[in-house]
Amino acid sequence: MNRDDEKRNRWGQRMVLRYSPSTRINHWTMALSFILLALSGLAFFHPPFFFLSHTLGGPIWARILHPFIGVVFFLLFALMAVSHFRSNLPISNDVRWMKQIKDVLANRDEKVPPIGKYNPGQKLVFWLLVLCVPTLLITGVLMWRPWFADYFPVGVVRVASLLHALAAFGAIVTIVIHIYAAIWVKGSFGAMIRGFVTHAWAKHHHPLWYDDAIKPERSRPGTEAAKRDDPVI
Repeated sequence: MNRDDEKRNRWGQRMVLRYSPSTRINHWTMALSFILLALSGLAFFHPPFFFLSHTLGGPIWARILHPFIGVVFFLLFALMAVSHFRSNLPISNDVRWMKQIKDVLANRDEKVPPIGKYNPGQKLVFWLLVLCVPTLLITGVLMWRPWFADYFPVGVVRVASLLHALAAFGAIVTIVIHIYAAIWVKGSFGAMIRGFVTHAWAKHHHPLWYDDAIKPERSRPGTEAAKRDDPVI
């Protein structure tokens, strides 16, 4: 670990880096973009939500800005998806974890198999968004007036509108579940703000990732972690 990874919190507990500054900036910029897209998109979806168009300065500006923000969101998501692709690949323990979901929800952690950096629920969120976000981009381009929509038949634009709405609904539901889970698992939300988690939290929630994260420190001669098997404070 580098010097930053050895920082301690106000209670003196040693911390391990979970999310780099670039990852956190990307995440929160995506979050802001998604909120603007969801609110302005709902304004176009049904008349009772039309007042939400004022989120982007009114109906005209919402029409103009919504697709551009969508492109920005897609680029940010693509960057995140590429950098976190390997961490979200399924492993054998994920299947066992899902089969024991009742133990997970009941906090019977001693019965749950160890997992990596992301649990199967987080991986499911990742792959659902991998499906929804490109769909939103493609269908959004097909509907984008005045730049692209006129190049496609009306039927194609109508089908794109339907698929866009379905993908948006899927993405919104997925993100709401993601937010709820982040609040439910104490420490997850703070990790995306500060970037660090305690060794105890990492070992408890993501033991396989924890082992990989502290390998450099364990292999460094003369360190406390190199002298004992359990460095958790």
